Amino acid sequence: MTRPWEADPAASFARRLGRSAEDGKKSKGDTGCPDIWELDNGDVAVIGRDLTEVYASRLPAGVSVAADERLVVIPGVMLRVAKPDIADA
Repeated sequence: MTRPWEADPAASFARRLGRSAEDGKKSKGDTGCPDIWELDNGDVAVIGRDLTEVYASRLPAGVSVAADERLVVIPGVMLRVAKPDIADA
């Protein structure tokens, strides 16, 4: 069965959405920093802590994480400061 959307591994990083984690005081240096990036095809890449296993038994009804997906968590402030960079629907 084909999914309605598939990630394109050939897409490149186009621009950061919001500020870097270091700018937002959520990182010390350049290792292990949460981040949000728009890809050149319009998709969004999120770098965060993999908490797939932690949340697996607590997912809301109708929510699932496929074997090739990960649930990642980023500091809320990262998304809030990215809001001006995210186009309205």
